[in-house]
Amino acid sequence: MQHTHSHAPTHSHSEFEEIHSHQHPGTTPQAGMWRLIGDMRSHWGGLIFTLFCGLANHAMSIGSAVLGAYMVGKAATGTPVNDLWPDFWWLIALVIGRTVAAWLENLYSHIVAFSILGEMRLKMYRALERLAPGYLGGRRSGDIAASTMDDVEVLELFFAHTASPMVVALVVPFGALVGMALVHPLLPLVLLPWVVLVALIPMWLGKRAEQQGQVVRGKLGELAAELVDSIQGLREIVVFGQQKAQVNKLGLHARQFQKAQISYGQRSGLEAAATIALTALGSVSVLALAAWLVAQGSLSRSLYPVAVVLAGASFAPVLGLTDTARNFGLVKAAVRRVFTILDEPSLTVDRVDHAPTGVIEPAIRFEQVGFHYGPDLPNALEDLSFEIAEGETVALVGHSGAGKSTCINLLFRFWDVTEGRITLGGHDLRDFPQSDLRNRMALMPQDIYLFNMSVRDNIRLGQPSATDEDVEKAARTAQAHDFIAALPQGYDTICGERAIQLSGGQRQRIAIARALLKNAPILVMDEAVSNLDTESERAFQVGLAQLLKGRTTLLIAHRLSTIRSADRIVVLKDGRVAESGTHGELLAKGGVYAQLIASQQQRDALLPD
Repeated sequence: MQHTHSHAPTHSHSEFEEIHSHQHPGTTPQAGMWRLIGDMRSHWGGLIFTLFCGLANHAMSIGSAVLGAYMVGKAATGTPVNDLWPDFWWLIALVIGRTVAAWLENLYSHIVAFSILGEMRLKMYRALERLAPGYLGGRRSGDIAASTMDDVEVLELFFAHTASPMVVALVVPFGALVGMALVHPLLPLVLLPWVVLVALIPMWLGKRAEQQGQVVRGKLGELAAELVDSIQGLREIVVFGQQKAQVNKLGLHARQFQKAQISYGQRSGLEAAATIALTALGSVSVLALAAWLVAQGSLSRSLYPVAVVLAGASFAPVLGLTDTARNFGLVKAAVRRVFTILDEPSLTVDRVDHAPTGVIEPAIRFEQVGFHYGPDLPNALEDLSFEIAEGETVALVGHSGAGKSTCINLLFRFWDVTEGRITLGGHDLRDFPQSDLRNRMALMPQDIYLFNMSVRDNIRLGQPSATDEDVEKAARTAQAHDFIAALPQGYDTICGERAIQLSGGQRQRIAIARALLKNAPILVMDEAVSNLDTESERAFQVGLAQLLKGRTTLLIAHRLSTIRSADRIVVLKDGRVAESGTHGELLAKGGVYAQLIASQQQRDALLPD
């Protein structure tokens, strides 16, 4: 019989985005920036304190510079040094105060920023949990990891270096211009146009920065995705001698990322050069006007250095903000990528908060179910009807792509049916919260994922409150205890990433023990014995016979030994039920099932002893 494991169709990243682009308009960078500000609402106290420290820092910085310039001007006009000592002590106090304010501003801005980033990462993960597994099937894990870690990290630039400095950049120049007006009313008039021009530079190049930022973040995501694929598939790359080809592929992605970064850097450099030029022209304008006013006798010589210092003070916070603003393209691109995930609509949405009341019998019924994975994709299931009575074991068989795994996806509500309905105990699955529904089921999949933690904790994932004795009992039933006990640290052995040091059969049996420990009334086995050798499978069948008693079980299998253990067999073909019955009944019909069995036996006969 041919391999019967079927999966949801996969799509390239661009195809997936095309399928889902109609579902929501996405978040514009401008709206996203306002949402970021909204996310800071719970941190207003820290932000206000940071803003206060920032204002104090710049005020005392300007004050110390102005006082120092004034002392220089007084000394230049012949004021005795002894008369400058009171100013000198005030200068020391301002420097100390500025140091403390700068330290507190930097400390609390980062405390607030990193707190918000931590919350944002949890939001991202919760969103991915909500969207799994359908959304993950259309995205590369490396790209998602880049959004969850790198894109969120970029937002630190906004939270720590933009929110408070933005207010400071508005208040401090105004104060400096007022101070210049007190020195002489003409000075702020000549400086103001230059300050405005410096502030407008990021706005003029903002659209280009945003487009380049999207390219940079996108190329980084592609590079991260390719790198993760390369690391996870390193054994296959080495076995098939594709090291050079894979290095070339990574090099291509790295060069594309580098090219995007260079383009972004060129525009950023142009902004920096324009800012420096305008700042210099503004300072020179004030210097020239102040010198002319001194020559005309309209400005005291002792105030000349003060005017020059105030000109520089007007630019200081604006320059700091424009330095940050040059990277706003990356921030906006990161915002778009983050909120694309956060705003992605769930494939399944709970319409109730509580499960139906009363006793829910573990009986499952598919009633004229139709389903497709996308609006432009063909039906995976069509007018499909079958049932599994309480305590009955039903096997789904059929060629690859017949719709078997789709039935499991719908049963767990990873997707919802397009037509018809699936019931549990007579209630539509959509009348159960997803968490409640999945607590009633245990899944033994073909593709096993073991976490980088101990064997014991991997098994205990099925029931976190289970005792060590419960874990060992489940492992014995799954025929896993002997090989676990033989590991270097037994049940405390760390599996390692993707449990690569364990064989496929060992990983399978650990996953079986995990599902056994959950002890749910409904058991779903998706090719659960596919990686077991004949001896291990024979031992497992003994425990399985006890496990299935009183439990509603849905099997997907291609091994005849597993199929024959079912009470009833449902044969799928092209998303429909082709025939149903016991093993003997279906063989006697000579239909689809008999042909599958014949092809299985023919293939087994060709295998060497």
